[in-house]
Amino acid sequence: MAEDQWQWQWQEPGTAWRGVCTYHITLTVPSRQPLLGTLVIPNNDPSLARVERTALGNAVVDELYVMCKRYPAIRIFQFCLMPDHLHAVIRVTKVMDTSIRSVIRGYWQGVKRLGRAYTLAVSSEAGTLEVSSELNSGTITEGKTTTHGGTITEGRQPITEGTTPQGTPTTEGRRLTPQGTPTTEGQPTAEGGKGWAFPIFTERPFIRPLSRSGQLQAMMHYVRMNPQRLATKRLMPGFFRVQKGIEIGGRSFDGVGNVALLHAEDYDVVHVRSIWVKAAEHGDNQTLRDYMNSCVLKARKGAVMVSPFISPQEKQVMQVLINEQHPFILLADNGFRDYYKPSDALFDACAAGRVLILSPWPYDAGKRHISRADCVNLNNMAEEFCKSKV
Repeated sequence: MAEDQWQWQWQEPGTAWRGVCTYHITLTVPSRQPLLGTLVIPNNDPSLARVERTALGNAVVDELYVMCKRYPAIRIFQFCLMPDHLHAVIRVTKVMDTSIRSVIRGYWQGVKRLGRAYTLAVSSEAGTLEVSSELNSGTITEGKTTTHGGTITEGRQPITEGTTPQGTPTTEGRRLTPQGTPTTEGQPTAEGGKGWAFPIFTERPFIRPLSRSGQLQAMMHYVRMNPQRLATKRLMPGFFRVQKGIEIGGRSFDGVGNVALLHAEDYDVVHVRSIWVKAAEHGDNQTLRDYMNSCVLKARKGAVMVSPFISPQEKQVMQVLINEQHPFILLADNGFRDYYKPSDALFDACAAGRVLILSPWPYDAGKRHISRADCVNLNNMAEEFCKSKV
């Protein structure tokens, strides 16, 4: 069975990609230039972080509402515009005549038109350029709004961030200009006469269905926390930078987190044996409980626990380590992509310097599930690591 068919077999026949579902959409500036906004961190407090939009950022958000106007079955649950990408969680409330892929492709094409207009405006240093699309025409003026904890007002009906408005704003009456667009050190700017002479939105948006229990709330939290996490990374770059070629016991690892954990005095492995799990399934859980408790007790006495934390029982131990704020080393089955950041709980532990994530393998974009061979290898590496530190 093809992957798409397997993924959508839980839907009504014939409604794949058209039926009622919730989706996570991500649109990225491939160059990672901060063309959509500027991250602001008041008082260096990540919890107060927000993104001030550029004109292009405002236009990208407006296109979301244009999409909702054209397809009334779509509702926006949550969105967050970042300096170089947009996250949106949307809901299809009834079966549509067209697929969500086609809808998002139309949104992407509208955004690409805005991106081309912006590129031309910057590269020609014209300062102002009229913008039009199939759905609306007019001009877009430079302005700034926040994408975190604010509302969009700009002379229109206020729209609370992450909700679908009663009246859909359009780009009518505004003007797209390159002035005010944030740059980073060493990047070309319109003022320097170099400009960005390339299309901005060349990659199609990423579309992910949210169908598992708890996935929607987790994704909405992830989207909502994006400014705070970027601010944390900016304020503590050392803990989130991918470090290559870390030599440990004759092996080379890539790592993210606090490499100072490699110089601790005491290490121990977390490796739950399958025989203990099977015994617990048959009512004899004493050995399993004693082992899991012993791992936590060792951490409380100062040992840095090392493990791939693969099994549910190992994950429970890791959660206790996180909750009690003990340091640990996690061996990952995949490497680190560009702009990698750990997941929710690991992110906070990483920011606090309590975790080091190591991977012996390069990043594989096509990898979805850990293999048994990987499990065996990673558990062996954890054992080797602890023995090499004795």
